[in-house]
Amino acid sequence: MVMTIIITNIVIVSETTLMYVCVCHGVTDRDIREAAENGVSSVRQLGKELGVGTQCGRCASMARSILKETRSSDYLALANLLASPA
Repeated sequence: MVMTIIITNIVIVSETTLMYVCVCHGVTDRDIREAAENGVSSVRQLGKELGVGTQCGRCASMARSILKETRSSDYLALANLLASPA
């Protein structure tokens, strides 16, 4: 089962769904979001931490988009809302 929530142009898919962003290093969108939540703020840092963009480079633009989305204030506010107890 996949649950999708759409709020002001942001789509969040439940934790059961993942997308491989970097096949060369087996990095998923969840890995990139977690890295962003832990302070990673550039694709260069993602490369150092996870290997993203260091092999063939095809993942760099998607990784940058996910990183930008995760670091946005809308995403952070929504993530905090969903993490708070009901």
